Amino acid sequence: MASNAELFERAARTIPGGVNSPVRAFGSVGGVPRFIARAEGPYVFDAEGQRYIDYVGSWGPAILGHADPAVVEAVREAAAHGLSFGAPTEGEVELAELLVARLPSLEQVRLVSSGTEATMSAIRLARGFTGRPKVIKFEGCYHGHADSLLVKAGSGLLTFGNPTSAGVPAEFVEHTIVLDYNDLAGVEAAFREYGQEIACVIVEPAAGNMNLVQPREGFLAGLREQCTRHGAVLIFDEVMTGFRVGPQGMQGLSGITPDLTTLAKIIGGGMPVGAFGGRADIMAQLAPLGPVYQAGTLSGNPVAVAAGLATLRRLAEPDFYPQLEQRTQRLVEGLREAADTAGVPFSADALGGMFGLYFRAQVPTTLAEAADADQEAFRKFFHACLADGVMFAPSAFEAGFVSITHDDGVIDATLEVARRAMVRAATR
Repeated sequence: MASNAELFERAARTIPGGVNSPVRAFGSVGGVPRFIARAEGPYVFDAEGQRYIDYVGSWGPAILGHADPAVVEAVREAAAHGLSFGAPTEGEVELAELLVARLPSLEQVRLVSSGTEATMSAIRLARGFTGRPKVIKFEGCYHGHADSLLVKAGSGLLTFGNPTSAGVPAEFVEHTIVLDYNDLAGVEAAFREYGQEIACVIVEPAAGNMNLVQPREGFLAGLREQCTRHGAVLIFDEVMTGFRVGPQGMQGLSGITPDLTTLAKIIGGGMPVGAFGGRADIMAQLAPLGPVYQAGTLSGNPVAVAAGLATLRRLAEPDFYPQLEQRTQRLVEGLREAADTAGVPFSADALGGMFGLYFRAQVPTTLAEAADADQEAFRKFFHACLADGVMFAPSAFEAGFVSITHDDGVIDATLEVARRAMVRAATR
């Protein structure tokens, strides 16, 4: 049986950095990444047979826990009939109907294969619908690795963004305005300056890629008001929050209706599925009805759709989200208590089945505040937990995820480990 270190060394020979998604390399915390051999319920098992209580959850999709029997059976049954057809299926119609029924902002929806594809397509559609070039995004919100979205803020409030990745020409992002998350005044200033050129505002309505950072009171409503006033399209990127924070995502919790919504992760039940949808008049601009082109051979893949349908049907149970929220709250309250006992500056936050833990005294509301957390304390905490069988995300800038299989016994076991790990985080 190969060890994690041996597999990592082997992978590095044929895969850049030894991983197929950068955060998996443990770059920000150090050490050797764990190669997962199997998973079940709240647990993952690595190549060495070590079991971990998992709070990564495939970065969100595993809301039912790993290898949920109903989802696995749906995948098995679909696969037996064929893996891909390149033609329409009844399953993709059912998934589209279910999404439209669950999210009031969706009048029509198109399935794709990833969150990146969904956000890229939604922005192209917004530009095609409005005939405008410029996009507003927020630093710290991640919308996938499409060129125009790999952008950091410029040197001043209304300067355009600069590429954050090599291989992205500056002219690809010249129409991207990057503002601070939760800064409504900055949004208003941008619309005053460029209102007739702005096609859309895209935002994680609750950010999950600078850790969990929730919107301030009035921020989302302000975005809605500015987009409506200036004829721009408001896009909620609910790839992470969709069906994770509640039965109607953040748009349900906030009461704010976007023009377009992007989805992925949970709607595929762990399989690669994405979607974007919204107002029918905007969606009518998509080919073959309209001039905005978008296509994908594996869009609506029957096996992935089957996994998504099985997952979403389970989420319709009336007690599902109250249970999930209670378990997530129990976890973060226990983490706060453990930190208080150890004397570690710490705060934690929760939203539905998402949570954030921060080694700073107060929950952050901006990227700058999130970056102000004690990275070394997080690193010590992370590795102490990992060595004791609890796996949090290997980055202080990633949200965590609880599944419905994280019952009281699993949470209690986690907190026992966390109490010891907080003592380690307090050492200098």
